[in-house]
Amino acid sequence: MIQTDILIIGAGPVGLFTVFEAGLLKLRCHLIDSLPQAGGQCSEIYPKKPIYDIPGYPSILAGELIDKLQEQIAPFKPGFTLGERAQIIQKDDQGQFVVTTNKGTIHRAPNIAIAGGLGCFEPRKPPISNISDFEDKGVEYIIKDPEFYRDKKVVVSGGGDSALDWTIFLSDVASEVSLVHRREGFRGALDSVEKVMELSKTGKINLITSAEVVGLNGKGSLEEVVIKHKEKGEFNKHTDHFVPLFGLSPKLGPIGEWGLNITRNAIEVNTFDYSTNIEGVYAIGDINTYPGKLKLILCGFHEATLMVQSAFKRIYPDKNLVLKYTTVNGVNGF
Repeated sequence: MIQTDILIIGAGPVGLFTVFEAGLLKLRCHLIDSLPQAGGQCSEIYPKKPIYDIPGYPSILAGELIDKLQEQIAPFKPGFTLGERAQIIQKDDQGQFVVTTNKGTIHRAPNIAIAGGLGCFEPRKPPISNISDFEDKGVEYIIKDPEFYRDKKVVVSGGGDSALDWTIFLSDVASEVSLVHRREGFRGALDSVEKVMELSKTGKINLITSAEVVGLNGKGSLEEVVIKHKEKGEFNKHTDHFVPLFGLSPKLGPIGEWGLNITRNAIEVNTFDYSTNIEGVYAIGDINTYPGKLKLILCGFHEATLMVQSAFKRIYPDKNLVLKYTTVNGVNGF
């Protein structure tokens, strides 16, 4: 049995940063993640995707951010159970939580921090009848390494931040990039929209709005997409790759059966300390919901910081917790 002070379910950026904040309070952490490596979506789905809203970094690759976070928490020696899913949660006679994974590994802690991002997720696929025939043969739902598309023709579909960001990034990698969106407007960040419009004006990308990809053709591998335009009708476009980026469909998995208050696949929390309706169980990062919630990594960092303060008080109710500044004490001063 693995004993710790805070059992963190999810080893993405928010889960990793929790280790740092807990370490400053001399609390031990152990992380469980169903993926075979730490980093969550940043490592598994888009390690080469640039992130622009991490304080102190005008731009940092998602994979590099995970490397930096692991370097930051290394002094606190967290434990990891990777490639296993938190399956069953129980409470023992001492009031501690016992969490068993799908492979039978048993963990015990007085506090649980659920930092599972979107939970279990799968890409939302467009309703194209033969799309499965071309999966991994020209159709990809996730861009892991943009160099895979070097000097290739790529059609991206979608109107959110991911579609916009990757279109911008691939404009300097692929030989031709086309962005297809069924509406005139986009849901993504205004700055990204403006960059896409400028790339379209200068001819660096093909912007096709009021349209959608409705068919795929090819012998063995993808050769062309069929695009249906609102006014022009259907036409075929040659391409090497089709990347529909319509987001991820989140599923909480076993966590959804733990008796937590859940709204739209997200766990309800109290913003005082991001506690759930079960005392001692917290939810931080994209997996939680509350009025005004923003699904940003930096917001998850804030939530983790407040959460560990509450976890400390649950373990040491008689100790006075005095805020210390790392600028004065340094990591080794705690």
